[in-house]
Amino acid sequence: MSVLVIGGGPIGLAAAIEARLAGFSVTVVEPRYLEPGGIDKACGEGLMPGALPLLERLGVHPEGMPLRGVSYRSASRHVDHLFENGDGLGVRRTTLQTALAERAAELGVVTMPGRAHRIEQDDSGVSVTLAAPSGITPDVLRADWVLGCDGLHSVVRREIGLNTAINRTSRARRRFGFRQHFAVAPWSELIEVHWTPSVEAYVTPVSPTVTGIALLGPPGTDFLAEIAKVPELAIRLLGAAPASALRGAGPFHTRARKPSEGRVLLVGDASGYVDAITGEGLRLGFEQARVAVANVTAGTPRGYDSDWRRVTRDFRALTNGLVSVANGPLRSAIVPLAQRLPRVYGSVVERLAR
Repeated sequence: MSVLVIGGGPIGLAAAIEARLAGFSVTVVEPRYLEPGGIDKACGEGLMPGALPLLERLGVHPEGMPLRGVSYRSASRHVDHLFENGDGLGVRRTTLQTALAERAAELGVVTMPGRAHRIEQDDSGVSVTLAAPSGITPDVLRADWVLGCDGLHSVVRREIGLNTAINRTSRARRRFGFRQHFAVAPWSELIEVHWTPSVEAYVTPVSPTVTGIALLGPPGTDFLAEIAKVPELAIRLLGAAPASALRGAGPFHTRARKPSEGRVLLVGDASGYVDAITGEGLRLGFEQARVAVANVTAGTPRGYDSDWRRVTRDFRALTNGLVSVANGPLRSAIVPLAQRLPRVYGSVVERLAR
């Protein structure tokens, strides 16, 4: 039995490893497979504690910095919560990508450059036509199952007819992510989330000498201008040299009508995403990869839809609620409320950290 994984980022590679461990022959198709320095993406780079056992079962152990908890901060207040059941991990996206790629290769996963263009399926399998320059006959790959792990703007989701239009309210709340690293030693073992009137700034230590800063904000956000509006960050980064190029991603709010169609299962951001505000996208993607392969192994692809809803339920509820508050008149009250209600704040963090 064969599995074709479309998308070779961390979630695609995790899905490929899961499938190999289950005994499938696996091919990963990724257009940026030969990108110098590895595949990178704008993200907070903080793995919640619940993500680490999922990586452990895959045999993947990336190097990074321990994350002891989360700190919500505003200009005059802050509230900290230490994880109750073990640390998270701050790890460069490229470091995680490399560790997953090496494990996949060790297990015999075949990786090839390419971009899915057309997907057709029947009762016995799925045919994927790869994009090719004009005048060149495209490659057509055949597999028993396809896992679509190609991100927010998924071609797989579109090709199998699972895209859902975003309504006007959702469009008005569009948010984007931006990330850059700086050559400055981490000053905390907590994920700091600095709340300003318009953005959230996430600070994640990723090595003994490098700190990552990620922003979530509206279209047109000026990264450096927003950093300058947070005195605590501006002072910390004064004179610090950039350690990476500025990257952007988004908009984040994407939907799928359902997570699967026939022999094609959507995993990670391709299956629908609300916002990066809770910082647990990778943990969810790893968990989705696990249950997707479990259902393919059992020959019960329809079971994936209910499993997907189960593993994402807390995320969807908490993220929708937090994004609604963050985009409304109560935004400035988030940190003061968290400080006044530390048990509530801590319980929310723990639910997301699982």
